[in-house]
Amino acid sequence: MRIFILSLLCSLSLALNAQQSYNQLSEAAIRAIEVDSLQTAEQLLKEAMKLEPANPSNGLLFSNLAWVQKQLGQYEQALESYICAINLIPTSVPILLDRAALYTEMGDATLARYDYSRVLDYDPNNKEALLMRAYLNSIRREYGASRADYLQLLAVDKGNFNGKLGLAMLSQKEGKLREAIEHINELMNSYPDDATLYVARADIESEMNHNDLALIDLEKAIELAPSDANAYTLRAEIYLLQGKKALAKADFEKAISLGVPISSLREQLKQCQ
Repeated sequence: MRIFILSLLCSLSLALNAQQSYNQLSEAAIRAIEVDSLQTAEQLLKEAMKLEPANPSNGLLFSNLAWVQKQLGQYEQALESYICAINLIPTSVPILLDRAALYTEMGDATLARYDYSRVLDYDPNNKEALLMRAYLNSIRREYGASRADYLQLLAVDKGNFNGKLGLAMLSQKEGKLREAIEHINELMNSYPDDATLYVARADIESEMNHNDLALIDLEKAIELAPSDANAYTLRAEIYLLQGKKALAKADFEKAISLGVPISSLREQLKQCQ
């Protein structure tokens, strides 16, 4: 009997030590993340889950591991980790949002949209999911569904900047240019110094063949944000339409210096010759 009791105590002691090691590894991983030691954090998280593969907390650890792997550029591994996390915690809104964001970055709009829809099943007024599903629906040319999500977002948060801007861009895609301008003008009342809005309005004005108005807005955008490559690119395109090749070339080259890939502007630069 004494031997049995000693064996039992030894087993309990080993179990407690294992649990402590699991917790220590998990906590050490968090500390490594906080100091940006991501590769160390990745290894610690893997060691913790290997130590206790059946621990219910592994859902959170898989989620942390996925985040680390994404930061390291290991997108496929991150996706596998998110899948494991969601298998363990299928109703976790934060993890579903993170996986949806990863799918979006990986170019899989279909699966991203599915995850955002799952989020909205659990949390119908989730602003991030509404905004992103609206955007993805607009890419799929499902404009009615996109508009419904933007309107729901604005019903939840009537001042949501991205929601209003998204609705304006949607109106532009639908060919409702005056409506798009109205949405932009409404935003400008609240954000008069936002360069993004001037570029957006200039793009719509250009589509309406109001190039002089577009150029005025682009001048303002560049004044507010001299490093906005989109403003230079759009202004260059308008200059090119007007036959002002030297001005167009200068703006295209400025946009390239600000990070626009030269490959995306090669044809336009040829037209400037």
